Amino acid sequence: MAEENLDWGTPKIHSELLRLGFNVSERTVARYLQRIRGRGDPSKHWLTFLRNHREVIVALDFFTVPTVTFKLLYCFFAIEHGRRKILHINTTCHPTAEWVVQQLRETFPETGQYRYVILDRDSKFGADVITFLKATDVKPTRTSIRSPWQNGAAERWVGSCRRELLDHVIPLNEEHLRRLIREYVTYYHEDRIHDSLGKDTPYGRAVETKPSPQATLISSPRLSGLLTATIGTKRHKKVVWANCLLNVRLLRALQLGPRAQNRARPLRNNFPQLACAPLGYRAHLQSGTADTR
Repeated sequence: MAEENLDWGTPKIHSELLRLGFNVSERTVARYLQRIRGRGDPSKHWLTFLRNHREVIVALDFFTVPTVTFKLLYCFFAIEHGRRKILHINTTCHPTAEWVVQQLRETFPETGQYRYVILDRDSKFGADVITFLKATDVKPTRTSIRSPWQNGAAERWVGSCRRELLDHVIPLNEEHLRRLIREYVTYYHEDRIHDSLGKDTPYGRAVETKPSPQATLISSPRLSGLLTATIGTKRHKKVVWANCLLNVRLLRALQLGPRAQNRARPLRNNFPQLACAPLGYRAHLQSGTADTR
């Protein structure tokens, strides 16, 4: 009873026990409650709040991405807790308060179903941002200091974006990063499976039927072949897709020095046509030949 009702005190628990036929003193209940560890843990209250209001919660956050010229770009995004949809995302070199407010206008064009916004204590979320959120009938809720777990939905999305995209490609500039991020968001919404959504996508992916026993899977490249998505089942010629973003490893080797260049030499030998191919292209490998497209 004490573990399931964290806000119940000694008098209320004692009253419930008396109504249930347990003749114990209130002092005994108080001594028992003192021995329960973790009672009143604030993390449990926070998780309960997120679980009960996930359909009306939006999380905001920033993450940084370095470019090939070592310029630092800032990515702002808003993700809803219900279906894990990315409501808005954009990149900039100078995330001022005016720029953040403009992004929020595009995220919340009118009063809708969302009632709470979770954001950290970053200085970019200043007084102007809080004033705008309150004006749109959205309650801003800041996380505790050094508590990224309280904004877990946003932090997990940043981790997925880095593992599946940003760890494999170096953006050239702000426009290049914006294009890559938006392509990844399209893949994230339409193709990527989420365990928390019952192994479904944020937009809802229909279950396809197998047309015949001889049918095989078709994979469609995403982000120039960096990711693949299964788009259906049909008999087709086997095609192997390789990612031309291997050229990124060559570029990093040129920046790091001779030792890294020696380690990258097998890539040049195996993919001679990729050595001078621009970033963002893909290679079509078939019958041991490379054909850049």
